[in-house]
Amino acid sequence: MVKLILASNSPRRKNILSELGLSFEVIPSNYDEKLPDDIFTYEKIEDLATQKCLDVVRRVDNNSLVLAADTVVVLHNKILGKPHSEKEAFEMLKSLSGNTHSVVTASCGINTQTNRAALLSTTSYVRFTSWTDEMINYYIDNFNPLDKAGSYGIQELPSGYLDRYEGSFENIVGLSPEAVLSILQELQFFPR
Repeated sequence: MVKLILASNSPRRKNILSELGLSFEVIPSNYDEKLPDDIFTYEKIEDLATQKCLDVVRRVDNNSLVLAADTVVVLHNKILGKPHSEKEAFEMLKSLSGNTHSVVTASCGINTQTNRAALLSTTSYVRFTSWTDEMINYYIDNFNPLDKAGSYGIQELPSGYLDRYEGSFENIVGLSPEAVLSILQELQFFPR
């Protein structure tokens, strides 16, 4: 039987797969996620997800379906990745304040038994209220912005921070359940 492997250590992605009722192993990808620049294209993000997937495929047996994903926050066609400091997190959150941005997750699955791959990108839209400097500092002090694309996790935003979102909420968190199920179906993986 083919086993499902999640190529990510993200607790958010693990939770989304668990909520789908899927049994899976976790083997995090060691692929270096550096981008050549911060201009957004779907190809860049899809390539990152594919490379993360391939990194794990090379380390598992021929009875696996590896699933990898990459999520980015995009504002004015510029990728906002994970911040390297609280100062950078502050600047990112300040730029997102009062603006609509997109959150794109590229998901890649590779079935090592059939050597088939499937790739799907999902886009959601998020609009924050206008955040004061105090609101930004409160968020940075009470949540961990450094491990999240765009410096925030939508699931942990305090009341009054989010204006609205469109599209898949889970995609904004880091993995679209619909994309996962579509990839599994395309790769003929039918969990018991």
